[in-house]
Amino acid sequence: MELDLEGKHADRAYAMLVSLVTPRPIAWVTTLDDKGVVNAAPFSFFNALGANPPIIGFCPGDRDDGTPKDTARNIRSNHEFVVNLVDEALAEAMNRTSATLPFGTSELPGAGLTAAASSVVKPPRIAEAPASLECAEWGTLQIGGNRLIIGLVKRIHVRDELFDPKTLRIRSERFHVIGRMASPNWYCRTTDRFEMKRPD
Repeated sequence: MELDLEGKHADRAYAMLVSLVTPRPIAWVTTLDDKGVVNAAPFSFFNALGANPPIIGFCPGDRDDGTPKDTARNIRSNHEFVVNLVDEALAEAMNRTSATLPFGTSELPGAGLTAAASSVVKPPRIAEAPASLECAEWGTLQIGGNRLIIGLVKRIHVRDELFDPKTLRIRSERFHVIGRMASPNWYCRTTDRFEMKRPD
């Protein structure tokens, strides 16, 4: 089966991509509006893009009426954000923050979440998250109807038990993040893993 995403099957691009490019990590992004209200929203078009300098990218879409989502509006105004990572214990809370609320309304209280001060950016972290990446907007690319926000990672916060101070590595066996699978409602756990060493 061949699908033509430039023609006959263009309207199926989203459904095909989110079903095939899996699992996708979840960027649970916190931002501040101009009045200091915290916005929290999850995005699964997200990944690490490079390490020198350390950059991540995520793609917040628009609302159904074509206006930018609150996350994109806030980053356009303030140029800072935090990517919080989602483990199994926080799956339900993350899902609650995906609800559409009026602009200027924080998702954190309704999801039972706590804001924690960041070190070098104004938007707070989610205190309950296993890890958080403080980011400054490096730039935003508009490609058709897509908006790719690239963040320069300035600080990483990680739970003590997840970090090995001797090797300076994350203890992967303790880091139980979830991933996004096909829309509309599928997720996965990342606990079933296997190891393959690269050939010499």
